[in-house]
Amino acid sequence: MSTNVLRTADGWWVVRDTRAVRIETKAVTTADLLADLAAVRETVREAAASGDTGTAVADLVALSPVTTPCRVVAQMVNYRSHARDSGFTGDIPPTFFRKASGSVSGPGEAIVRPSHVQFLDYEIELGLVMGASLPVGTVVTEQDLPSYVAGLVVTNDVSARDVQLTKTQFYESKSYPTFTPTGPFLCLLEPEEFAHLLDLRLKLSVNGDLRQDRTLADMIVRPAQALTLLARFQTLDPGDLLLTGTPGGTALKAPPKAVEKVGALLPPALKWKAFFRSQARNPHYLRDGDLITAAIATPDGRIDLGEQRTTVTDAQ
Repeated sequence: MSTNVLRTADGWWVVRDTRAVRIETKAVTTADLLADLAAVRETVREAAASGDTGTAVADLVALSPVTTPCRVVAQMVNYRSHARDSGFTGDIPPTFFRKASGSVSGPGEAIVRPSHVQFLDYEIELGLVMGASLPVGTVVTEQDLPSYVAGLVVTNDVSARDVQLTKTQFYESKSYPTFTPTGPFLCLLEPEEFAHLLDLRLKLSVNGDLRQDRTLADMIVRPAQALTLLARFQTLDPGDLLLTGTPGGTALKAPPKAVEKVGALLPPALKWKAFFRSQARNPHYLRDGDLITAAIATPDGRIDLGEQRTTVTDAQ
């Protein structure tokens, strides 16, 4: 059975329903904790044997269970529904980009919109947390995926679309502080539970309005293949994070084909001015005070990564 781990300023906790029990470990980083899984297992065993109910989760302030600095890598356009929303047709080549690890924030921290960003978007994504080194040249199969991935986290790949599109700049547009809310839990999987990954359902709502709702079955490049492709040029280490793409339902959508053809005839400055003038009428972009809830779980609750609740605030 999977084990959910919570991190606070005071240390690491095993979560059991609505209660949490402190893990006796010297681990500071996520990599440290993954090297001390014996302490996690011992906490689970002792809590079950003693009936220790620990502390109410609601009384704890969760930090990101992925500590920084670390590598944060993301997949672009990796769900069929998102590809349709983005206007892609035919085969989509697997594409990766990096995010600054300084963008990682806790599951309850505010998302701060920079003053120059008008079109702020959300992207719920399943995060894979590495449990072992992935050297360049590694080939990962479905069978040995558990040898490399220790656990899963809920992430939100927050995006400044006006920066991303006008500059064709993914790194900047997705790397501002607080642009990768992560957690609340690091869900440590047992090897047999990886067979249920495709049952995971990603749900994101803004102010109670459901915007994204898909399972991993909609994914184009699945985790084992993604890690194999990434390992052609990128080493990963324990504690590093791979964001595996977002399903359809983001605020940004491709314009109709007729509009796109007309826009292609315009000089770039005019094209983007016209495009963002139309986007200004789109009510789905994030605004100051919006509440985002994001959760990932299987329908039977076998794997449940918990729920993020983050608010959007404008930079002062």
